[in-house]
Amino acid sequence: MDKFRMLFQHFQSSSESVMNGICLLLAAVTVKLYSSFDFSCPCLARYNALYGLGLLLTPPLALFLCGLLANRQSVVMVEEWRRPTGHRRKDPGVIRYMCSSVLQRALAAPLVWILLALLDGKFFVCAFSSSVDPDKFLDFANMTPSQVQLFLSKVPCKEDELVRDSPARKAVSRYLRCLSQAIGWSVTLLLIILAFLARCLRPCFDQTVFLQRRYWSNYVDLEQKLFDETCCEHARDFAHRCVLHFFATMQSEMQGLRRDRVGRGAEPPEMPEPPEAVDGGSGKAHLRAVSSQEQVDHLLSSWYSSKPPLDLRASPGLWGVGLSHRAPTAAPGTRLSQHSHV
Repeated sequence: MDKFRMLFQHFQSSSESVMNGICLLLAAVTVKLYSSFDFSCPCLARYNALYGLGLLLTPPLALFLCGLLANRQSVVMVEEWRRPTGHRRKDPGVIRYMCSSVLQRALAAPLVWILLALLDGKFFVCAFSSSVDPDKFLDFANMTPSQVQLFLSKVPCKEDELVRDSPARKAVSRYLRCLSQAIGWSVTLLLIILAFLARCLRPCFDQTVFLQRRYWSNYVDLEQKLFDETCCEHARDFAHRCVLHFFATMQSEMQGLRRDRVGRGAEPPEMPEPPEAVDGGSGKAHLRAVSSQEQVDHLLSSWYSSKPPLDLRASPGLWGVGLSHRAPTAAPGTRLSQHSHV
């Protein structure tokens, strides 16, 4: 049980692990969808290619868009690309790294679908049956061109009366299926070779730029996540204080009414309990400094239009009005990183 708990905490704390898990889940869903899909070619000369290529390419496009939607880093990348510069310049290298990471994960499920379809061959046979050169097969020598086209369009439908138990249909279908599988295995081998080269050759080059871009891309993601968490914490505390302020105001009004009744000879009012302290020793002074709607709106606007510089030694005036999730600390005698821009 402890191992599962540690694994779950690791997935919660690492955005890359979560995205890799979503990528694998989409790939597994793709395999399940393809295995449960009942394909039936229309066997019409005009529509075979459109139908076959549509089913070969349309689901991968939908899976690619789902991969982009499921990847939180894609939204963070666009926000980082479109945000105003403010006190922090934008690093195109970090944006390119984030874009590459997003595209790699989003392309996993579409590639699985395309490779499954090519290795199976049904879509390929349906799409290109009418495009086969009849001169490669001797069985079409005694047919007119119109008969050849009609026959080729019926090749994917092995139960059709025109091509049932026909050696020519089996030859054409076998030829297209072998061609489809050859393309599928070639693409698979090419992807494996590219992944192998990228994995083996990357340590041969300087890793400084790669480590910097990976660090700052993770930083941008975590910064936005911590800001959202801090905003939720502030909203909850702000709502709690507004409710307490409302009750305190009503209590003051009720005390005023009771004083009027005492002046008229009514019974003396009961002594109210002392109200709860505003801060209550909860250590949320950094959140409670922002205590009005105008301040909150100005804070959010400042965060979007002018994010603070990535230098904790900078003057606090450069940071503007903001929220801090936790106080930054540094060990005595250590110097902070000189890299201060994303």
